[in-house]
Amino acid sequence: MIHITLPDGSIRSYEEQLTVMDVAKDISEGFARNVISASFNNHVVETSTVLNTDGKLVLYTWRDSEGKKAFWHSSSHVLAQALEELYPGVKLSIGPAIENGFYYDVDLGDDSISDKDFKRIEDKMLEIARDKHDFTMKSVSKMEALKKYKDEGNQYKIELIENLTDGEITFCDHSTFSDLCRGGHIPNTGIIKAVKILSVAGAYWRGDENNKQLTRVYGTSFPKQKELKEYLALLEEAKKRDHRKLGKQLELFTFSKKVGQGLPLWLPNGAALRSRLEDFLKKAQLKAGYEMVVTPHIGQKELYVTSGHYEKYGEDSFQAINTPKEDEEFLLKPMNCPHHCEIYNAKPYSYKELPKRYAEFGTVYRYEQSGELHGLTRVRGFTQDDAHIFCRPDQLDQEFKNVIDLVLYVFRSLGFENFTAQVSVRDSDTPEKYIGPVENWEKAEQAIINAAESKGLDFVVESGEAAFYGPKLDFMVKDALGRSWQLGTIQVDYNLPERFDLTYKGSDNELHRPIMIHRAPFGSLERFVAILLEHTGGNFPLWLMPEQAVILTISEKYEKYAEKVLNLLENNEIRGLIDNRNETMGKKIRDAEMKKIPFMIIVGEQEEQTETLSVRQHGGENLGAIKIDEFSTIIEQEIKKTLKEF
Repeated sequence: MIHITLPDGSIRSYEEQLTVMDVAKDISEGFARNVISASFNNHVVETSTVLNTDGKLVLYTWRDSEGKKAFWHSSSHVLAQALEELYPGVKLSIGPAIENGFYYDVDLGDDSISDKDFKRIEDKMLEIARDKHDFTMKSVSKMEALKKYKDEGNQYKIELIENLTDGEITFCDHSTFSDLCRGGHIPNTGIIKAVKILSVAGAYWRGDENNKQLTRVYGTSFPKQKELKEYLALLEEAKKRDHRKLGKQLELFTFSKKVGQGLPLWLPNGAALRSRLEDFLKKAQLKAGYEMVVTPHIGQKELYVTSGHYEKYGEDSFQAINTPKEDEEFLLKPMNCPHHCEIYNAKPYSYKELPKRYAEFGTVYRYEQSGELHGLTRVRGFTQDDAHIFCRPDQLDQEFKNVIDLVLYVFRSLGFENFTAQVSVRDSDTPEKYIGPVENWEKAEQAIINAAESKGLDFVVESGEAAFYGPKLDFMVKDALGRSWQLGTIQVDYNLPERFDLTYKGSDNELHRPIMIHRAPFGSLERFVAILLEHTGGNFPLWLMPEQAVILTISEKYEKYAEKVLNLLENNEIRGLIDNRNETMGKKIRDAEMKKIPFMIIVGEQEEQTETLSVRQHGGENLGAIKIDEFSTIIEQEIKKTLKEF
C-alpha cells in the first residue's frame, strides 16, 4: 500500500505503484488535464514519474510558479533542439528557466544570431512543439555521458559532467533531441502553443570574464497565443517606463566612462529627489527613536575579517587599498554593519539604555561584473538606508514589529500597496554557507516568523535565501505592471554581536550579548529610485517631485508677475520654477509634459490683472483661473492623499 499526502493534508492510498498523472486523474479528470509538473518529497518530478513509496505530492498547473518554471525549462529544450537543427555544429551549454521565460547559452562557432533570425527560430520551435513529443528522463552513467559529449566535441557539457558523480546523471529526451538535465518538465511539447525569441546577448561561460563568451538566446513561451500577446504588450509598456530612459528624460542621473562603470552620477533633479527621500525617512526614524550616525567609506581590512565580510566579498570584490605604511590595508566598505558595531562598542551600556538604534545613509561598494550592471538596479556603488538596532532578547519581538510598521509606512506613502513577504532562512543542507551556531539561527528564524504572523503579513518561508550571517524578512512588491521586486529587508543577527564582542550590563550586574537587527526599508536608494521610476512612469507622488509646478510666461512682459507668483508659491512651500524661454506656449507645455511636472501655471495679461493663475495638470486637465490660496489648498490635499501619517 502506498500513501500519498496532498497539500491540503489529505492522504490517498493505493495498492500498487502508479504515476504522478494517475494521482492527478484520481483527484479529478478535469484537474489532471491542467497538471504539467509536480514535486514529490520536495524533489521536482515529471507527471510520468512512477511513485512507489509513501510521500508528499504537490501538483502544479500553468498558474503555479513551479508549473511555469517547468514550462519554460521545457521550452528551453525545444529552443536548443531548434538551434541544433538550424545551426549545425552548435555547442550547447546550459538553458534554465528564468523569471518570465528562459534562455540557452550556446557556442555558435563562426555563426551568429541577430533579430533577423528570431522568426526562423520561433517557427522551428513551433514546428517541434506541434508534434507533441513526450519529455522523458533517463539515467546515464558518467562514462556514457562523457563519451557522448567528447564525440560531439562539447567541452561545456564535459565540464559540467566532470563535476557530477556516477548515479546522479540524467538526460531528458524528446523527439530526436537529448540533453543533460536534472529534470522538471511538462508532459509533452504540444502544450507549448506560443513562443517568442526576445533578445540575444553575450554571456561568459560560468559567468567568468576569463572564459569564452557564448551567445545567450532569451525567449518566452505560453500555452495560449492570447497570453503571449498580453505579455508582449506589457513588455512594450515596460520599455516606455524603463528607468534608464526616464532617468535621462527627467535629468535625474547619468553615467560616465571616465568615472567608471556602475557608478551613478546624480544630477540636480535626481539629487533633490534623493534628498527628499532621505528627509522623508529621517523624519519617520526620528519619531521611531533612531539616532543618525556617519561612518567612513573605507575601513581596515581587519574590520571586515572580524565581521566575515572579507571572507564573503574579499576575493571577488574591490581589492585592498595599501597605504605607505607596511602591511596596512584598507577596503572599500561592502556593508555598514561592522562600522555600526564599533560605534556601539565606543562606550558601555546598561540594560536600561537599550535599545540603541543607529541609522545612516551609508554608501557601500561591491564589484559587480560589467555584464551584470544595469542602470541603477545593479551598480558598484550604492547608498543603503541602513540602520542597526541593538536590543535585549526581551525587546526583540517588539523592535522587529516596529520595523515592519516603518517599512509598511514607506511602501504606502510611495504607492506600493501590493506586496507579500518572504522569510528567508538558511539551507540546512549547506551549513558551510553560514556563520554562527545553529541554535542562534533557530532562535532568529523563529523570532522573524512570530513577528510576521503577529502583523498578519502574507508571507512564505524560503530555504537557502538567508544572508550569510542571519535570516531575514524580505518584502516582495508588485509594481504597476505586475512585476515583483524585492524591496525592503529586515534581518535578525546573533552572530555579529558575538564576533565584535558587543555587551551590555544586565539587571543581574553580569555582561550579556545584545541582539542586532539590520533593516533597510528602501534597500538602496539607487535601486529604489529605479523601481519607483518604473512603477510610477516618472509621475512620482506630488510630495516627492523635485518640481511641483512650472510657471509658463506668455511673453517677456509678464516675467515680473511670474517672479511674484514663484515667491508666493515658495511662501506656501510649493516647489516651482519659471520657464521664460523665447518659445511658443505649445512647446513650453510639451516640454513640461515630457518632464512630468505635475502642474503648469500659465501667466499673461488676464492673470496679471486679476492676480490669478491659469492652472493645467500634467495629462491635460485644465483647472481654469484660480487664486494662489486655492492652488495651495489643491497641492496640500493632493499630498495628503499619498503621504501617510507615521
